Amino acid sequence: MTKPLSFDDLQSDFELFEDWEDKYRMLIELGRTLEPMPDALKTDATRVRGCSSQVWFFAEPRADGRLHFLGDSDAHIVRGLIAVLFLLFQDRTPDEILAIDARGKLGELGLAGHLSPTRTNGLYSMVGRIQALAQDAASA
Repeated sequence: MTKPLSFDDLQSDFELFEDWEDKYRMLIELGRTLEPMPDALKTDATRVRGCSSQVWFFAEPRADGRLHFLGDSDAHIVRGLIAVLFLLFQDRTPDEILAIDARGKLGELGLAGHLSPTRTNGLYSMVGRIQALAQDAASA
């Protein structure tokens, strides 16, 4: 059984590629690994605002207080970005999620410099949505 990919693993893999086309391909492949999000959860309430693509996030609280996220997009590269965010945030407690410096971690991958401005804004909108879901869960 192989160990699940971690954010640090992804960062190491990214460093092996010099060409951003290879990194984009890796992101798209990573997006294909997302747990399916049921269409019934793709509603206006779960839609992420600020993304040029259609993006949805749903947080399922677990018995131990951790949040399990489901997410989807109609764009392959954005599905890959969702998968990257899930490497940072998936199955953590709300306090752990809120303590993560997502901009710093994503900056280490160099994504912002290689995504369009609208994709970069959308990426940070997705981070904001995850943090808002964690904040809601923490205050519930």
